[in-house]
Amino acid sequence: MEENKEVNEVEEVNENHGEVALESNTNIKISDDVIAVIAGVAVAEVPGVAEMSGGFAGGISEVLSGKKNLSKGIKVESGEKETKIDVNIIVEYGTRIPDVAFEIQNRVKKAVENMTGLKVVEVNVHIQGVSTENMESKETPENN
Repeated sequence: MEENKEVNEVEEVNENHGEVALESNTNIKISDDVIAVIAGVAVAEVPGVAEMSGGFAGGISEVLSGKKNLSKGIKVESGEKETKIDVNIIVEYGTRIPDVAFEIQNRVKKAVENMTGLKVVEVNVHIQGVSTENMESKETPENN
């Protein structure tokens, strides 16, 4: 009988400890800007992405500050437990767009979920253009 009492007490302590841990996590609020930077870094690592496509204001702030805006082209909508992310990019000419988009979705989802603990319910990739800069630089030496 005494052994059963000890087991029950241990279970009660573990249950109470688990509740305390859950309560402390409910006060964490991660800014949409932080999520956007995490997503931006993940997108920048994907082969085939020429650049992020942001608005005119984003380009001006980069020039004035001298710093690269890691959240450029990323829009985040987050709740307490879930987030939705929109990514606007320009792809390199010659890359297979569905492959690039799929890789972006996987990397962004993994990075954001691992770092924030939020569930990523959507990663929408919007292709805003195709960069032909690499294509032109390859052709130039041959023409000389």
